Amino acid sequence: MPPTGRTVQGIIDLVQKLGARRLAAMGAVTLTLIGFFAYVLLRVSAVPMGTLFTDLSPTESASIVRELEARGIKPEVRGEGAVILVPREQVARARMDLAAKGIPAGGSVGYEIFDKGDAFSATGFVQNLNHLRALEGELARSIRAIDRVQSARVHLSIPERRLFQKDKVEPRASVVLKVRGELDASQVRAIRHLVATAVEGLKPTRISLIDETGTLLADGTGDDGDQATLAADRQASHERRLKTQVEEIVASVVGRGRARVQVAAELDFNRIQQTAETFDPESRVVRSTQTRTEANSTAEGKDGQVGVAGELPGGQKNDSAAGTREQGQKNEEVINYEISRTTRTETIEGGRLKRLSVAVLVDGTYAPQPNGGQTYTPRSAEDLQRIATLVRMGIGFDKTRGDQVEVVNLRFAEAPPLPLTEPTMTFFEKVLAFGRDDLLRFAELAVFALVTLIVLIFVVRPLLREMMSPEVAGPVLAAAASAPTAPNEAATATATSTATADSAPALERLGSRIASQPQDAAAILRSWMRNAA
Repeated sequence: MPPTGRTVQGIIDLVQKLGARRLAAMGAVTLTLIGFFAYVLLRVSAVPMGTLFTDLSPTESASIVRELEARGIKPEVRGEGAVILVPREQVARARMDLAAKGIPAGGSVGYEIFDKGDAFSATGFVQNLNHLRALEGELARSIRAIDRVQSARVHLSIPERRLFQKDKVEPRASVVLKVRGELDASQVRAIRHLVATAVEGLKPTRISLIDETGTLLADGTGDDGDQATLAADRQASHERRLKTQVEEIVASVVGRGRARVQVAAELDFNRIQQTAETFDPESRVVRSTQTRTEANSTAEGKDGQVGVAGELPGGQKNDSAAGTREQGQKNEEVINYEISRTTRTETIEGGRLKRLSVAVLVDGTYAPQPNGGQTYTPRSAEDLQRIATLVRMGIGFDKTRGDQVEVVNLRFAEAPPLPLTEPTMTFFEKVLAFGRDDLLRFAELAVFALVTLIVLIFVVRPLLREMMSPEVAGPVLAAAASAPTAPNEAATATATSTATADSAPALERLGSRIASQPQDAAAILRSWMRNAA
């Protein structure tokens, strides 16, 4: 038989000797390994995905997916449509393209509602309704831009203006918020003023705010109680701001966490309007001048008689006969002056600082000891005076206003931790130095490597050990012993017939035969190797 035929016959004999169970096991292991490593290669070579949008509604998610597919981008949807992922290198481009089309709109309709439909054929009622919807949608979008606000809905109640209406109904508004964490008082006031300034005639006190849990954040009844709340919030905000400033100044001197600061501010929320009118008598201006002059003359004859000749034109008067003559002159002048006058109107708004009190408690200094302890040393009076001076300069201290600043040194109940001799970076700090995407990539590779090692140790290794067990070598050696090239053919034939006659204890009999006839066994192996070559 030619070598090729012998090789094929040997493969067929090997397959027959292995049996169906071992062949099935080998096929299963091969297919499992191929599938597993193909999955690993696909995951490793997969395109890294980046988050495009989160916290989306199903309607927004559907519109975004449809728009991305139209642009040739294959998105990945997670969390029942709440999260959309795209290839990382296309995140910025996709966001800009969608923003150009106003997507996502946040589940609200803005002024783009007027871009659709025929505005000329719409009735006045439809136009007013669309304007109200657009205004509510635009306000909701503006509110969502505030930090900690996840979503918002705005409801406006704007009364219709009617003719001959005596009582005026003020507009109202209500806002429903879904927040991450809690909103502080300043953010609540900002939202109310944002809505109030966008609607004509709407006051901030007429706007109510609630969150998704039903908690009332602001009452929109318009009572005076809101003014007291605003005053208290403003005072608390002013105290927090001053406290932060003082803590920053003191901490730079005594160390972080080694000072306690309390600030009490007294504010005056009364609104005062003053009008003053001042006259300056020294500053005079001539307004008008009036001058009047009068002259008169009277003559009286002798005995009171008047002659005809004396009165005729060209007649000669008899002066000797004339009596006494009287003449007079009168001058009158009136000057009007304008006195300088100054009128000043001043309006003092509420929220003025009337008095300020600051209390600062600082810790002393600590020196490490050789035995591991610390020695406490109080601060000197000069240090406390310097700290007080810095605090006064930082808060705008005014002695005439009655402000007070006290800096006291007392030992804290808890001592500061011992300083490290050599600052070292921990393993977690080194890990946190990587980016979030890098950490996720390393974790994914580590999981793949671990799973691969587990498969190799607990699946592949036992199956290979079972397939290469001596139970397979017995029939193979017995088949090779039937070749006529080996010496002692009778012994070989006997061994072969014995092995084929009883295959159950074949391994034991083969072992005993090899032990009793080692030369024959060696000859059989040499002949098998020569035929295989």
